[in-house]
Amino acid sequence: MRLHELKKPEGLKSKKIIGRGAGSGHGRTSTKGHKGQRSRAGKSVRRGFEGGQMPLVRRLPKRGFFNIFRTDVAEINVRYLEKLAAGTTVDIAKLAEMGLCKGTEACVKIIGRIELKHPLTVIVHKFTKGAKESIEKSGGKAEELKLD
Repeated sequence: MRLHELKKPEGLKSKKIIGRGAGSGHGRTSTKGHKGQRSRAGKSVRRGFEGGQMPLVRRLPKRGFFNIFRTDVAEINVRYLEKLAAGTTVDIAKLAEMGLCKGTEACVKIIGRIELKHPLTVIVHKFTKGAKESIEKSGGKAEELKLD
């Protein structure tokens, strides 16, 4: 084995060496161009900085507001419950397992109106009038949890 026969291990990538002479291809300005803020050592410009001019985010008007008292409500249609077997107890954990909600929402509400073919016991925070009627008409129970 000779030196010229040696090969780099597969998957090993060499680091880009800059500022090490004209022969490297990255000499002189070290790929940073000529002068200016971006060519200086320790350059760092915060996100949104536009060289001292008024940034776009400050030039545009503010609009709307963020309601800190808003509650996350997961609305689930009654038709998704039709797939379940008769006599099943449906709670938030079961709905999360089915992928209908995350299970971390502050409030889960059953909406919609459909004729269910079999009775179910549904235990969530809220129901629409139509959803409650649909569940009870099929012989099931619609029980409400108290909101925290």
